[in-house]
Amino acid sequence: MLFTRASFVIALATSAVAAAPLERRWGGWGNWDHDGGRPWWTPSSSYLDFGKRFPGADSNAPICDLSQAVMPTAPTPLPAPAPGLSLSHVAIGRGTQNYTCDITNATAIPLAVGAKATLFNVSCLAADTPALLAKLPSIALDLPIPSSDGDDSSPAYQDISGHHFFLDATTPFFDLDTTLHQYGTGQFKKANSSAAPSDAALGTNGQGFGSVTWLKLDAKDAAGQVLQEVYRLNTAGGQPPKTCQGMAAAFEVQYSAEYWIWAQ
Repeated sequence: MLFTRASFVIALATSAVAAAPLERRWGGWGNWDHDGGRPWWTPSSSYLDFGKRFPGADSNAPICDLSQAVMPTAPTPLPAPAPGLSLSHVAIGRGTQNYTCDITNATAIPLAVGAKATLFNVSCLAADTPALLAKLPSIALDLPIPSSDGDDSSPAYQDISGHHFFLDATTPFFDLDTTLHQYGTGQFKKANSSAAPSDAALGTNGQGFGSVTWLKLDAKDAAGQVLQEVYRLNTAGGQPPKTCQGMAAAFEVQYSAEYWIWAQ
């Protein structure tokens, strides 16, 4: 799923700057565009430089020092990364958690069947301005999901780290390869979890059923991929209602989260 609308990350940063003090790194202010009454940032000749993010025109690999980045601590602390791994990438995921329901049973509990999200590169925010990064999942949740038509020349595409989806109900997959970079791919399995903090976002525009759990994922085949562990942290939204009453047989709940990706 590729995006042609003005950069989603720019929209995040524009909102975040209003929410917290931050050194201004704008190269131009551009113009506001509206789609169905929802604002989108249309950059002018240049756009936000997330802490020296771009070493060259054809790469969005972070060149900041990720060794200085510190992961958020879960309410129930998750295990530390395995010895020998290094932090490879940090992304904001924006998409949906997907569920099914037995519509013949109003008291049935919605069944999680996976998720689908686009990942946006915020690696240097993790190293340079972690307080700002912590605000982005909740901000992202209140921004509309961009359209899915691809345009690899758009700022939005250049901000994309990759995509996250499920191969089956228990196998999350991360694809960090695009036409602009090849960071790696990997199949994972759930290793540990922690409930989200009690003050986490309920859902879009403050309406919903809470935020999905924080997770540690391990590679399904550690010998067969570079990407080894993924942490889903600072989740916003994504929880389904407690029962299937009034729900469709299949439905989606919008969410956002930080993804911290560790590699060999």
